[in-house]
Amino acid sequence: MDATSRIRKSVDLVVELRRAHQQDRSLLACVCWVKRLQNRRFASTYPDLSAQPATSQAVRFFLEELYSDSDFSVRDRQFHLIAGTIGVLFPKSVGECAAALAELHGLTESLDDRMARFVSAAVASTDSSLPDPGFSLEACLLYAGAWNSVASPDERRLQLQAVVDIGRELARFTRMPGLRSMLRMMRGAATAGGLGDLQRFLESGFDTFAHLSRNNGGAEVFIQTIEMREREVVRRLFSDRPALSAQWLYETYGQQTDA
Repeated sequence: MDATSRIRKSVDLVVELRRAHQQDRSLLACVCWVKRLQNRRFASTYPDLSAQPATSQAVRFFLEELYSDSDFSVRDRQFHLIAGTIGVLFPKSVGECAAALAELHGLTESLDDRMARFVSAAVASTDSSLPDPGFSLEACLLYAGAWNSVASPDERRLQLQAVVDIGRELARFTRMPGLRSMLRMMRGAATAGGLGDLQRFLESGFDTFAHLSRNNGGAEVFIQTIEMREREVVRRLFSDRPALSAQWLYETYGQQTDA
């Protein structure tokens, strides 16, 4: 399947999931709950990188553009709209990376949807309300139960490997002559054509990894740090006893939330 078809297939999947969530307000609330907790978890895993000038921009990019509970429906529609021209505008490797990014988006949204449905059923079965999306023991038990029940370790490792591979490709693109100038030249047309959200995302991603790459191999150090810590999260959250995973979450992140 070519890059254009892969992008459109992945975005179509995300659109269908989003439509289902909009039709079920309680499910939508659970989706937002899962995303907010994951955003807080990511932020609490990398406070050291957030505090360093060389890596703070990259952490912010992940939190605001990839691990956010923001509504990216406009950006997704724009991505779908220009899918057919990516192969014309950019080198083939850029198109392949764009397709991999779209597929990662689809996989992430699918996993979040599954977790949200588990959370929704669990809350309904106990006739209770959603806990605050922080790291109370109650929230950790609910999240760990969903994590253990709806996906396999292989799916989570595939998700993480996709993040790592895309990060390395983005870092490589910053060394391609003329690519940043090409993005800058597209800005006016993109804004005029209603593609401003996508243009901002592309420029932000490029600039983030360009900034990392200027810091003596900082991009690879950042990516390796993400890979190492996220692998540990995956290992900890897949347990024969979800209660142990929940306890680890609470002890690791709950103290930070309470502080």
